[in-house]
Amino acid sequence: MTRFDCLDLAREAVTARADPYGTPESNFGRIAALWSVILERPVTPAQVALCLDAVKTARLIQNPAHADSWVDKAGYSACGAEVAT
Repeated sequence: MTRFDCLDLAREAVTARADPYGTPESNFGRIAALWSVILERPVTPAQVALCLDAVKTARLIQNPAHADSWVDKAGYSACGAEVAT
């Protein structure tokens, strides 16, 4: 997979997920609110994106050839940039 393929697939994924999950702002906002209760400290939507990216990183350490995790990392980075700015 080329970097362009990865980015194209990530774009498709974040576009397709907006319908069932809502916008990154609303979805990551809900996740942040829940994690804030669980962790008993404030969590921001941007931190949610970073943590979800870390999950994919951990999976890629086990299997660096798993293309879907690379695509998801690109998608979480794009959503993180959106919610952070």
